[in-house]
Amino acid sequence: MARKFLYVMAVLIVLFLAVRLALQFGPEKASQIAFVPTEKFAPQPQLAPNIYDDPALWISHPRRLQGDPVRWMPDGFPGEDAPMLQVAVFFVHPTSYLMKQHWNAPLDDTASQQTAEIFVRGNASPFNFAPEIWAPRYRQATIGAFLSDAPDAVQALDTAYGDVLLAFDSFIAQTDPRRAIILAGHSQGSYHLKRLLMDRVAGKPMAKRIAAAYLIGWPVSLDHDLPAMGLTACAAPDQTGCVFSFLSVAEPADTAMLVSAYARRNALDGQSPGGSPFLCSNPLTGGIGGSAPASANQGTLKPDATMQTAKLIPAAVPASCRADNFLSIGDPPDLGPYALPGNNYHIYDVPLFWSNLRGDAKRRAAAWKP
Repeated sequence: MARKFLYVMAVLIVLFLAVRLALQFGPEKASQIAFVPTEKFAPQPQLAPNIYDDPALWISHPRRLQGDPVRWMPDGFPGEDAPMLQVAVFFVHPTSYLMKQHWNAPLDDTASQQTAEIFVRGNASPFNFAPEIWAPRYRQATIGAFLSDAPDAVQALDTAYGDVLLAFDSFIAQTDPRRAIILAGHSQGSYHLKRLLMDRVAGKPMAKRIAAAYLIGWPVSLDHDLPAMGLTACAAPDQTGCVFSFLSVAEPADTAMLVSAYARRNALDGQSPGGSPFLCSNPLTGGIGGSAPASANQGTLKPDATMQTAKLIPAAVPASCRADNFLSIGDPPDLGPYALPGNNYHIYDVPLFWSNLRGDAKRRAAAWKP
């Protein structure tokens, strides 16, 4: 098992370095050549309606008693005496499939599934104060789908969303209807959760159950997305039924490719969001916009080389919403080799503010009223 894990990590590192190289030396065209599939999209068979009743289709699940990655805690975490809050968390992991052989990752693809577990460990663990955390496996779109304007890319993302929606419906059917819900995701996961909010929450009784929706690492357009999602932006630390979202960059930042990706996909109202402002929640204040010093940061995760464990470091980075709505963390911190060119700290969005995001989610869950 250890040898298998090291092999997967070696593949992941090589692929990541290829991503960095493509982005640095050929931001658009080279990246498309490297990662966009050349084959036409092949329609995927629909999953069985009850497939997500099986705990094996979940990375994290209340009945996964051993080895659930979301129950991991970092070195340096002080511990908590308070009992778990009665809230259920639905978490959608980011893109872990970097290959171009398929538009969608097969559910039995070992490398992407093990990488997804690493992402769940780092990005969903801030919410493990909850007794129930559900994180589905799904036929995620390959990273190349976000670099392409082709209809194939849209179909790949639609396929991935169909799985997420099916998983969410199963999650709802299996959880206590009196319990609050936290929706959380990163990157591709947040992209799908935006649409899920429109389809399953906006204007429906389900909206009353949402303590908060953490849509981190993908832009939420204030003009074209938020009005269709049925929730307002989180403007105060104890507000419930609201959306929390940010994209992290260090200085000096080159955001051209991020802005291009933002404009490439239509927003929830069917229009291009290009040029429209997007939500910048400040994880150190719990509000919208503004600045906070590094001293307000209760703990940043610094992962080890294997991405299997991490140390919690207080006062490591500040947070300031820029005029262009990106969240600035100041000078580039030394967190490891996975920052992208242009001082894009996308992979570290959640680890940068691990402790504060945990506290933010706990406050909103505790403030929720049925």
